[in-house]
Amino acid sequence: MKYQKELDDAYEIKEEITKAFKKLNKKQHSKVDEVFNTLHDEAFETIDCMECANCCKTTSPIFRDVDVRRISKKMKMSSANFENQYLNKDVDGDWVLKTTPCPFLYDDNSCGIYEYRPQACREYPHTDRKRIVSILDLTLKNVEICPAVAKIAIQIPDKFKK
Repeated sequence: MKYQKELDDAYEIKEEITKAFKKLNKKQHSKVDEVFNTLHDEAFETIDCMECANCCKTTSPIFRDVDVRRISKKMKMSSANFENQYLNKDVDGDWVLKTTPCPFLYDDNSCGIYEYRPQACREYPHTDRKRIVSILDLTLKNVEICPAVAKIAIQIPDKFKK
């Protein structure tokens, strides 16, 4: 994978990243959001999702009911047929893909349902959202999947040294 170095670098300091993330809830949340948003923008200046697609190759987004209805309508199939063909309920009761890589991922890393993809895909990797502290557990998991998140996370310990 082109961006393996970012993932490897984050793995090497995973313990330090984890400790830094645990302390972020005690920081001013608007400051944490500001830092993450800045680092998010910087990371995506150098990382091209189309050259990676590791998220699509290794994990599943959550498909909300509205996503299922929209996608199945565009695919000219019933929601029930879409669910039966592509989705399973996970342990939390959420709809997720039956298989990885994503069945809608093409060989060139483009997405066959990009225009009407699930909200979770639209927002991934979630590092530019408000109240990032509310999803730090998810963000920590994404450090192992997304090179951009890894690149962001590597910088967090130094950004919040106090």
